[in-house]
Amino acid sequence: MRKIIIAGNWKMYKTQGEASEFLMQFISQIDDAPEDREVVLCVPFTDLTIVSKSLHGNRIRLGAQNVHWEECGAYTGEISASMLIESSVRYVIVGHSERRQYFAETDETVNLRLKAAQASGLIPILCVGETKQQRDAGEAERVIINQLKNGLVGISQARLVIAYEPIWAIGTGETCEAQEADRVIGLIRAQLTNPDVTIQYGGSVKPSNIDEIMAQPQIDGVLVGGASLAAADFAGIVNYK
Repeated sequence: MRKIIIAGNWKMYKTQGEASEFLMQFISQIDDAPEDREVVLCVPFTDLTIVSKSLHGNRIRLGAQNVHWEECGAYTGEISASMLIESSVRYVIVGHSERRQYFAETDETVNLRLKAAQASGLIPILCVGETKQQRDAGEAERVIINQLKNGLVGISQARLVIAYEPIWAIGTGETCEAQEADRVIGLIRAQLTNPDVTIQYGGSVKPSNIDEIMAQPQIDGVLVGGASLAAADFAGIVNYK
């Protein structure tokens, strides 16, 4: 059975003090959210410990934004799966478009990170999606299928979440039409061997469009960027009708 997962990606925002302030406001606002919705906060590495302590005994799960494929080594600026697990991290974003665009992430390195995450018991959230140029050229489906084909080599689909994030809709205020997002997510599901993989939509998700997004039959949740930074906005998304 497909799980509903509502995840927030804070990206490079929030000091530890700001993270604590957010949680003080946020936790009480989702008390009445249905229990079948998994709520995940993917926070910067510096916030992991303090957020983990604040979430102890809470329904919210902790996520990280990246993981290296090696357990240790001379990889300045990277972080290993065991370091994340020590902070009670359960989920980790892998292959976000910003990692691909700005930090030379490839399908091959994404695959290595996915393997490392799963080998350590973390649940990876694999991000796939096309640019505006690729969509306008009619290549969106090919690009996404290739990302899945290359990224999922040797990966178990039993402990996996996929997020469809059209790059042209991330942080732009431009949202992919809900029906179109549902169509693409259906295409993604058709490439999988496990029909119960949770597939999220991400890209300018906000309280005003969450109901329409979650009404789509193929969409199992959302990966939220900007709107996850404000407690009231993210609570509005978690509490969708």
